[in-house]
Amino acid sequence: MILVTGGAGFIGGNFVLDWLKVPSNEGVINLDKLTYAGNLATLAPLKDDPRHIFVHGDIGDKELVAKLLKEYQPRAIVNFAAESHVDRSIHGPAEFVTTNIVGTFNLLECAREYWNGLDDSAKKAFRFHHVSTDEVYGSLSATDPAFTETNSYEPNSPYSASKAASDHLVRAWFHTYGFPVVTTNCSNNYGPYHFPEKLIPLVILNALNSKPLPIYGDGQQIRDWLYVGDHCSAIREVLAKGRLGETYNIGGWNEKANIDVVKTICAILDELKPRADGKSYVDQITYVKDRPGHDRRYAIDASKVERELAWRPAETFDTGIRKTVQWYLDNPVWIEGVVSGTYRDWLSKQYN
Repeated sequence: MILVTGGAGFIGGNFVLDWLKVPSNEGVINLDKLTYAGNLATLAPLKDDPRHIFVHGDIGDKELVAKLLKEYQPRAIVNFAAESHVDRSIHGPAEFVTTNIVGTFNLLECAREYWNGLDDSAKKAFRFHHVSTDEVYGSLSATDPAFTETNSYEPNSPYSASKAASDHLVRAWFHTYGFPVVTTNCSNNYGPYHFPEKLIPLVILNALNSKPLPIYGDGQQIRDWLYVGDHCSAIREVLAKGRLGETYNIGGWNEKANIDVVKTICAILDELKPRADGKSYVDQITYVKDRPGHDRRYAIDASKVERELAWRPAETFDTGIRKTVQWYLDNPVWIEGVVSGTYRDWLSKQYN
């Protein structure tokens, strides 16, 4: 079995679903705290799959983590568990420090103790895969080369600083204790089951509900967009074949300005679900005050993972964003379930 932490969140949930699509794949112990962004409805397709064992809990709970490791004897841990929204980290950084730094430390220590007790064969096969972000590298200018694995860490938000700290802990556990880790730093993910505080799902849902489409500043912030299904396939490759102690950048080779992303979504919605008044969804675009410390550009050079592990994304941005918009149109029940009263209240304060 493998232990997946944060497996009811956006990327973690997609990974668990993707992993268990293959009938022959081993089972998953899925540990998730079920914060606002964790959603059991994402895992509904697995309700009758005996290979999926869901546990409601926190990676910071040492007794629980140790118990799960002892009981299920996983041969790998894939750590998605994190607080991940920059805006929330600005308004409340303490939770990010607690989960992303202290939680990762606790998970590493529990896993190291478990690993030390394995026999030589199991010990050699064990892997700890830490999933991180390109935001740890800071911001790029328009002409800078894309981030590689050797870029220095220059985080600019409480979120990215907390993830940078967790990355350093993972690296240190490898170099100090010989603990078998791999780390992946991904670019901006998008796709099904995405909690609607992030740009793409927010724009889709606001458009469909005749709400403003909020654009920070001038909308020229550039991100490299990675379809979540491609990210899941990359994680599988790194978990299986990545070199111990190494970091692999995972990107989509799709740099887009935020305003262009929003206009693309509007054009797809104009085609697939036109407004009743015949106007374009672009009329709902509204520019709002930029957030503090907003990084101007991220870009991932994913050459290393392609060179070493022969991985490259299958989706272009055009194919991936169309699949994403269609998924939101096809899944109103999931959307209504996740957009709770608490989220509606938070959203109204941010953008209305």
